Amino acid sequence: MTSKKLKVEADDDEEHRMEAKSDSDGSSDEENEEAYEGDEGITVDFEGRNPIDPDLDGIKQLLGQLFVKAHIDLTELAGVVVAQNYVGSVLKQAYNDADDDEEDEDTDMGDPCQVVFGVTTVINLANKQELACVRQLKKMIFEKAEKYATELVLQQFREALEGGSKTTGLLLNERFINIPAAVCVPMCENLLSEMERARSKGMPFTFDYYLMIVKYYQQAADGDKPAEILYSNDEEEYFIKDSCASFDYSVQKETTTALAGQWQKKDAELQPFRKVLLIEASKLPSIVSSIKSLVSSVTNK
Repeated sequence: MTSKKLKVEADDDEEHRMEAKSDSDGSSDEENEEAYEGDEGITVDFEGRNPIDPDLDGIKQLLGQLFVKAHIDLTELAGVVVAQNYVGSVLKQAYNDADDDEEDEDTDMGDPCQVVFGVTTVINLANKQELACVRQLKKMIFEKAEKYATELVLQQFREALEGGSKTTGLLLNERFINIPAAVCVPMCENLLSEMERARSKGMPFTFDYYLMIVKYYQQAADGDKPAEILYSNDEEEYFIKDSCASFDYSVQKETTTALAGQWQKKDAELQPFRKVLLIEASKLPSIVSSIKSLVSSVTNK
């Protein structure tokens, strides 16, 4: 992957504006103007890059915040992401030529920007079905679906993951809290391009569905105030809207304090959930286009 430098302001206010814009219920001006606790926004240059071996631990950490305490071999799953580095990207802090000069003195450093801030990729679950991590993932999905999904939704997931006639890819779109949705657009656009190139070379990246897991938090209704949902990654609301099947489950017992990246002193603790989605593969380009339009409308305000 050719590195794409993304100048992004890691600013709570930008995410709050996106959330307010995309919230179908709307929110009052008074609510939007209330002060949030947290660090001041800073400007950081990010770039999407091919995953490499030193990124494995960082990718595993990101997977760990998605599959919290799940019985899945995350080291093996992260290894798949690194091994297929011709499809998918990791988000890292950009560095310039001056940084390279400083690192020349220590060739053992390898990658001078070690921290992995995000990962965007797709894993072919049918092609990798022999791996323990894929078997464990499917087992977890069906255990949750049998408990929390309707019979119709459970059947849809069985057809997509076990039917044998459909090919489903695990779509990963994971990053640290408070990195704005702007980074999602080039990462996803690059993923679409890389999958197209891989298909042209006969590689197994033709899908019927994508399986995706979304992190969100819910604050209970309080008097006249309805229950509020906050997505860890704001743009994932658009994946939800275009999904053909979904179910939710709580991870409250597996986590400690639930923070969605912005909070107020008077706010009650947010309850963490996961939403499991099935998305028709043909809809991914239009979803990315919708997110791109949203990001553009926010940044141009």
